[in-house]
Amino acid sequence: MRKALVLGGGGITGIAWEIGMLSWLQEAGLDLTGADLVVGTSAGSVVGAQATSGMPLAKLYERQLAPPDGEVSAHLSRAGLLGFVSAYLIERDPDRARARIGRAAHRSALRRPNASVAERRAVIAGRLVSHDWPDADLRVAAVDVRTGRRKVFDRDSGVPIVDAVAASCAVPGVWPPVPAGGSVYMDGGVYSTANIDVAAGYDRVVVLAPIAHGIGPLPGPAAQLSDLPGDPKTVLVTPDKEAVAAFGGNVLDPRFRAPAARAGRTQAPDVLRVVGEVWGG
Repeated sequence: MRKALVLGGGGITGIAWEIGMLSWLQEAGLDLTGADLVVGTSAGSVVGAQATSGMPLAKLYERQLAPPDGEVSAHLSRAGLLGFVSAYLIERDPDRARARIGRAAHRSALRRPNASVAERRAVIAGRLVSHDWPDADLRVAAVDVRTGRRKVFDRDSGVPIVDAVAASCAVPGVWPPVPAGGSVYMDGGVYSTANIDVAAGYDRVVVLAPIAHGIGPLPGPAAQLSDLPGDPKTVLVTPDKEAVAAFGGNVLDPRFRAPAARAGRTQAPDVLRVVGEVWGG
């Protein structure tokens, strides 16, 4: 039985919630980090890199509770979200729509820079506890700003893991697109909030998705999970009401990191049984 752990996007609070969830489940005897495949998108790419680094999840959880030094608060504006949705309405071809979003992301980074690529890379480097690709099969989703096509990075891609994760976390209109491997990339969430299809062919799939719904024309994680071919055993875990409240209304605000991490641990006992039934533990 081949097992896949899929970690969806969801900002700084999404990182914290996922780490809180994973750490409690591991302490309860259910270690999801031993998956045959780990798929990370945006926030999930950070968690995937952290969780496969060899650092104990308990220590990773402690890091989420520490003051968020080096993190910068940001906010995806309503105009930015509207531009995202309208790109899919204007362009019938999804790749062309994503390329339109990529061009807008590039212009935004030039006009209203929140950070340079180097500054943003330094923030991502500070989040990761190892700057080497793990031995585990970790795959990180990003989107080419020029073509609108998805790129899934892994240890054989020839791209440093810091660059791959920075690209996956480059929210258009918030953070600058990231050069990597001869092209330029933006957030993997522009393709899919969780990129669950990367886990196609695996027998057991657990998805932690801080964003429980679709964004604009993008299907939500439940629809993505139902589209997996074959008949895998699957489970989708999304934030409960208390966790959503802990996120504070802005998933990119580091002030809510610690509450989100605690919310993940608080929610974890409620999903232990259903996740364990799928995982086989």
